[in-house]
Amino acid sequence: MRVDKKHFVQQLLMSSIGYAGEKRDMRAIIATAVILGTIVFIVLCFYWSKLKTQRAARRRTEGEASLAVSGENMLGEKLGKANVQELVLYKLEELATATSNFSDTSKLAQGGFGPVYKGRLSNGKEIAVKRLSKTSAQGFQEFMNEMEVICKVQHQNLVKILGYCVEGDENIIIYEFMPNKSLDTYLFDPLKREHLDWRRRSNIIDGICRALLYLHRDSRLRIIHRDLKASNILLDEELNPKISDFGMARIFEGNEDQANTRRVVGTYGYMAPEYAMEGRFSEKSDVFSFGVLLLEIISGRRNTSFIEEDQSLSLLGFAWKLWKEDNALALADPKISVTCFETEVLRCINVGLLCTQLANDRPTIPTVMSLLHGEMVDLPSPNQPAYTERQPIRGTDGSEQSQNRGSINNVTLTTIEGR
Repeated sequence: MRVDKKHFVQQLLMSSIGYAGEKRDMRAIIATAVILGTIVFIVLCFYWSKLKTQRAARRRTEGEASLAVSGENMLGEKLGKANVQELVLYKLEELATATSNFSDTSKLAQGGFGPVYKGRLSNGKEIAVKRLSKTSAQGFQEFMNEMEVICKVQHQNLVKILGYCVEGDENIIIYEFMPNKSLDTYLFDPLKREHLDWRRRSNIIDGICRALLYLHRDSRLRIIHRDLKASNILLDEELNPKISDFGMARIFEGNEDQANTRRVVGTYGYMAPEYAMEGRFSEKSDVFSFGVLLLEIISGRRNTSFIEEDQSLSLLGFAWKLWKEDNALALADPKISVTCFETEVLRCINVGLLCTQLANDRPTIPTVMSLLHGEMVDLPSPNQPAYTERQPIRGTDGSEQSQNRGSINNVTLTTIEGR
């Protein structure tokens, strides 16, 4: 059979062109499908991410609203809703202006809740602005807890809350400004503590004790502070004390006089042993902290500081050692003259040691007031304090560390770590 070469070549060329065209069409289809698929995937991811963010924000808003309505405190126990009608609701812009946009130069202190700034309003009034830190894990609960507690109590030796700001993700509490900052800035400063003579120190001790008496007995609510320490005692222009920072406070209801928790909050060196080790707290927990604070005010030394005479002893241990040696007056701060006040100083040391005994042996705050005011001629002899030696804390690397002074607010009984 004879083949027409010309016709054969034409058919072959047309077949090749058709194949090439089909191949190009297939590539175009695949490329188009890939591009469309990628676009669809990106769009779906975008909307999924947006939906997830909205849900998270809604859950947070609902959670915060639920917390605000129910007024649950930081331990999950229900409290009455905070009475904020009489407080000023500040705008964030107003507070930013008052604090030079929350500048470091305006910062007064830094706590577990967040920084505290000095502010000046447009009318010239000075204020203290406590701003919840974005990195504070328990901050919102502390914020609500403080609002719950501080709005229910009023006493001349408790810091006064002026208002608040809840705007966007900002949670801010505004307090009266205390020009002399906190007690620790005076008490543990080699120069400033010279301004604290015995009369001033005695007045500070009495003011703190009166505030605790109010919280434990005279208020319509029974409140356990749980973080009483020198840095939470603010001083006004006349160096009168005012207890502050109620973010960790706990209200006792009805006949409740003791509670247990697996979430220990407070500060090393001030925490009662039954609380730090067993999670059991009561009025006696604050009494222990007050006893430590009392001995610090007398001596001008931190409980967690090394004692030169015996570096294994805490301040409590050192005070007990001097007491047993009948040399208790040696505990007094050498910066002050106690020659004319020896009886008062010895009485305060005696009371401080009584307050730092084991829980069953500690006096209540009303009894402490009677003891300090000399209403009992013969004071009870104290037993050995619960802590006498320094308590080292194991670091994450297994090394021993001295007790730090930071508050802790999210601690279980199996692992205790400073914040």
